[in-house]
Amino acid sequence: MDQLKTASEKDFDRVFALLEDSFPPEEYRSREEQKALWRQPGYTVFLLPDGQNDDIKAFITVWKLEDFSFIEHFAVNPAYRGQGLGGQILRAVTDALPGRICLEVEPPDTETAERRIRFYERNGFFLNHYAYVQPPYAKEKPAVPLLIMSSGGKISQEQFQHIRHTLYQKVYRVLP
Repeated sequence: MDQLKTASEKDFDRVFALLEDSFPPEEYRSREEQKALWRQPGYTVFLLPDGQNDDIKAFITVWKLEDFSFIEHFAVNPAYRGQGLGGQILRAVTDALPGRICLEVEPPDTETAERRIRFYERNGFFLNHYAYVQPPYAKEKPAVPLLIMSSGGKISQEQFQHIRHTLYQKVYRVLP
């Protein structure tokens, strides 16, 4: 596997194009807001370059918060899927991050959502069944019902409330 690298602003257009192709519009910020994050302390974009051309095989965005890390977006370029890259990348990033790591997933209401949850479970994450809603990324976008997955085991209701509050405050900025 090629090496993950920390993305620079010159990588933004390629990462954002893959973000747009991989997520529904309600699950990411506008181009300008997304680009502004790249200068935000604690926010890092890791990418896996092709090495043979200018393609990005995959990217993963991470918020290093006070007492846990949050994977906000993770996508493998469709041209490179099915090669085991997703698991390799996720393990490389989670091995490098200290402490608990959290991420959001769709509820297991579709085959795709179930497959995604199983992928994360195979890679050391646990599904937590607490009601959670991703706040809207913009006024014109809807809130999205999701679930939190966590590394290191399932979390308690108290831990969940702390994680939700931290995400709402630091990532989504809907709380003071």
